[in-house]
Amino acid sequence: QVQLVESGGGLVQAGGSLRLACATSEGISSTYTMGWFRQAPGKTRDFVAGIIRAATATSYADSVKGRFTISRDNAKNTVYLQMNNLKSEDTAVYYCAADRESTLFIPRLGSLYDYWGQGTQVTVST
Repeated sequence: QVQLVESGGGLVQAGGSLRLACATSEGISSTYTMGWFRQAPGKTRDFVAGIIRAATATSYADSVKGRFTISRDNAKNTVYLQMNNLKSEDTAVYYCAADRESTLFIPRLGSLYDYWGQGTQVTVST
């Protein structure tokens, strides 16, 4: 059974940093394309960042490019999202997702991902 468990969310002041982690079932983070999405109250769940299974390519939403970094540690079966220079508009529930099919590109459409975590709340105060 595939499991994704996010952690690392919390309350941080604007300009601060957080690192989210997504612990996965063994082998998932190294063989699946992984993505981070976020959903603010009353809004849709949007793509934030993704990393292809071979870890040779990453992709970011324009709103986070240059501030967020996605990475994976296959030995620990974990995918990370380092978030720096956080802004109030980054406040949302952040979700980790796994896509077992994509090998050549990183999907930005949530419906293409097969498995999801339960989410972790990130709140940025001003």
